[in-house]
Amino acid sequence: MFKKFNLQESISGQNPVKASVVRGIRSKLLDQFPALEPHIDDILPKKVNFVQIKCKDHIVLFAVNNEILFFQHFNDPITPTLRLLHRYPDILPIVQVDRGAIKFVLSGANIMCPGLTSPGAKLPEQSIPENTIVAVMAEGKENALTIGITKLSTDEIKSVNKGIGVDLLHHLGDPLWKTKLD
Repeated sequence: MFKKFNLQESISGQNPVKASVVRGIRSKLLDQFPALEPHIDDILPKKVNFVQIKCKDHIVLFAVNNEILFFQHFNDPITPTLRLLHRYPDILPIVQVDRGAIKFVLSGANIMCPGLTSPGAKLPEQSIPENTIVAVMAEGKENALTIGITKLSTDEIKSVNKGIGVDLLHHLGDPLWKTKLD
């Protein structure tokens, strides 16, 4: 999604968000990510400089105190950035890829089912439904490599073991990761 993203060229508008809208976004986030509840006051305090940045290709970035914490594409769910995920690693369900998949994931490739089911990879015991936003960890690493959306449920990934298992949304080293606000 962010392969050719450049904030300076892509930005089409930047607006501060009213407190009532922030409350709505806050409740949406809590509905989407229940594990975010203990951290929500740290992430979105009551009195906060919350800015909505509209970009080309229907991408909306949400920044708090000049740090991009969330993004949204069209009417897709609001998704946390990797910077936020590294601070609060337990807010998303986690899947793990094997060592062989790391270089492909860091170059922006979607994650194939065999990369999630081979030795070294881990899928959670509890099934994750399809179209769920997940954090993707790598074998032997402590921080997430990417944030993606499951194309199949984890039970289907185990049984089918072919095709794309996780569609990448945002990964380490992509232009969104490198973007800094002034």
